[in-house]
Amino acid sequence: QVQLVESGGGLVQAGGSLRVSCALSGDTFSSYAMGWFRQAPGKARESVAAISRSVYSTYYLDSVKGRFTISRDNAKNTVYLQMNNLKPEDTAVYYCAAQDSPYYSVPKSAREYDYWGQGTQVTVSS
Repeated sequence: QVQLVESGGGLVQAGGSLRVSCALSGDTFSSYAMGWFRQAPGKARESVAAISRSVYSTYYLDSVKGRFTISRDNAKNTVYLQMNNLKPEDTAVYYCAAQDSPYYSVPKSAREYDYWGQGTQVTVSS
């Protein structure tokens, strides 16, 4: 049974930084493409960043390019999202997701993912 557990959310002032982490258990981490999504109150869930299985291709939402960095450590079964220069509009619950695929693509839509974490709150104050 694959499980994803996020950590590292919290409250930060605008312009600050946070790193959220997501640990996968129950299967071989390197077999999964990984992604981060977020959902703000009253808004649809959106894809923020994604990283392929092992070729390390990445995707970023336009509004976070240059501020967020997704990375993975296959030895630690963990994917990270480093968030710098945070803005109040980044406030949301952040979810990690895993796609079990033999391909090296970078999945961008929620329907492409097989497993989800419980989410971690990120709040950016102005």
